[in-house]
Amino acid sequence: MTQRHAQRSLALMLPAILALALASSFVGFKVSEGTSIARLAERGRQRLDLYETSLEREIDKYAFFPATLGLERDVVDLLVNGGEGQTRRINRYLAELNKRAGSLSIYVLDSRGHVVATSNWDLPDSFIGEDLSYRPYFHDAMSKRTGRFFGIGTTRGEPGYYLSSPILVDDHAIGVAVVKVSLEQLEKSWSTVEAPVLVTDENGVVILASVPFWKFTTVVPLSDARRRELAQSLHYNARPLPPLGLQSQGVVGADKAEIVQLVRPAGEASQTFPVSGLFLSQSEPLRGTDWRLTVLSPFGDLRTMAWLNAALAAAVGVILCIAMIALYLRRVRLWERLRAREALQQAHDELERKVEERTRTLKEAQDELIHAGKLAVIGQMSAGLAHELNQPLAALHTLSDNTVKFMQRGLLEEAESNLTLISELVTHMGTLTGQLKSFARKSTGQPRPVEVRHSMENALFFLDRRLSQRSIRPDIDVEPNDLAVLADSNRLEQVLVNLIANAIDAVESIKEARLHLSARRDGERVRIEVRDNGPGFSDSVRDRLFEPFFTTKDSGGGLGLGLAISAGIARDFGGSLSAVSLEGGGALFVLDLPSAAASEIIDA
Repeated sequence: MTQRHAQRSLALMLPAILALALASSFVGFKVSEGTSIARLAERGRQRLDLYETSLEREIDKYAFFPATLGLERDVVDLLVNGGEGQTRRINRYLAELNKRAGSLSIYVLDSRGHVVATSNWDLPDSFIGEDLSYRPYFHDAMSKRTGRFFGIGTTRGEPGYYLSSPILVDDHAIGVAVVKVSLEQLEKSWSTVEAPVLVTDENGVVILASVPFWKFTTVVPLSDARRRELAQSLHYNARPLPPLGLQSQGVVGADKAEIVQLVRPAGEASQTFPVSGLFLSQSEPLRGTDWRLTVLSPFGDLRTMAWLNAALAAAVGVILCIAMIALYLRRVRLWERLRAREALQQAHDELERKVEERTRTLKEAQDELIHAGKLAVIGQMSAGLAHELNQPLAALHTLSDNTVKFMQRGLLEEAESNLTLISELVTHMGTLTGQLKSFARKSTGQPRPVEVRHSMENALFFLDRRLSQRSIRPDIDVEPNDLAVLADSNRLEQVLVNLIANAIDAVESIKEARLHLSARRDGERVRIEVRDNGPGFSDSVRDRLFEPFFTTKDSGGGLGLGLAISAGIARDFGGSLSAVSLEGGGALFVLDLPSAAASEIIDA
């Protein structure tokens, strides 16, 4: 075969080489894009579940408020008999309730839809006398249904979520109780995540969003007639409702996720995530509402990676073609072509090995990071929930056993008292599950005056069964008797339960076990001590006592979260938790908190 013939053959092969390179590039792009979309969609589904849970938890905190107002005799008496004195009393009651609940406003409507009592009665823009009969939540409640509505207030222009419930007398609706709550804090927490999220109502209007200037835009076009209806109903208080500008680029994946384009707005603010460009949009309806929750996962980097993989596939295809050409030229050049082919094959093999090794390393690293992140979140939530509910469940067990014995002996009054305590504990457990957060995050519970002795007695009651089993009679020494601190009663009891439970474990092998609880005022602070006569601990153990997952107990005896969580709670209320190993044996835990006047304690 001549050199000219070889050149002609090579010229004929070039189109085939180009076609193979393009085919390799296309296949590489599609495979890479499909795999990346599947991973992105899986993360998006996880985010949807987390956002939905956080939104439902935020709303459920206030769901029982309107129905509770309907049980107040003074509220019913106001709607039936009226009276200026009764109105003032209910106004003050609603104002205090609104302050403690952290809601925007609480008010009562009569059967005509007029506000007869409100928490903002003493403000210039009070709701007293307003006609709100046009609101959907009023009609729902008068039909003896619970009302749910998101809108903008016509008086203050504040957006909020309205929850309403009928006030019934002899199964007849005589009025409506309404609570308006803000979801602004939830939106702020969303603004720190890596993918933007938004919630649309039944009209396709964005009512909640992690990007502030997305609020009160539309994701679907609104007709002129529909806009006039919304303007007349004051649903959005005359907001212009411009379109958000999401443009669909097609549906992908098994779960029908959508690729959307969002044009960069003129007023785009700085965010921790992109707010324009390509996104993978995933939506699902929110249970019990007409809302939809949508997560927009950034799509731009994914496509860039797909193109890089496509280029890599094309390069590999070209290399394969060059190898084929080298084999073909072997017939033209015997010895030289043989050496060239061997060198080229060696270079090809080395490149293939490096590409394969680096691709495998990158994939393993990505998989490990994703898996570690999932385990961290699941482990923290599961361990925290199990730890928080352990002591109330033990108390429920003790109470239920005693109730059965009381009923068998005919002591119905004692049994009724125990059942009341069981109900309170169940409510307490519901509060715990609603307020559980990572120990490293700041508590959202508002501090208020809490009586120290009462909290100590509650904590000992939770652990009564364990104390009885070990024949431990704890001493309580609180001076003065009504000493109070600024904290949250549930969380203070949680800290005391953790410290007392650790003390019980410490004196398990002590013949004459002792447990001493004391509290003293120290200037503007209160020093609470929990002391035992156990073996104490070494300096090295003391330095790690408050680290998460550190424990000195045997395997299965604890998760090592109790002290870490307790220290975090103390910090939330401007205090501290420390530990000392006593020289004569035993351990001393000191909880330092701000003091409060006992006269300020509000009976819950």
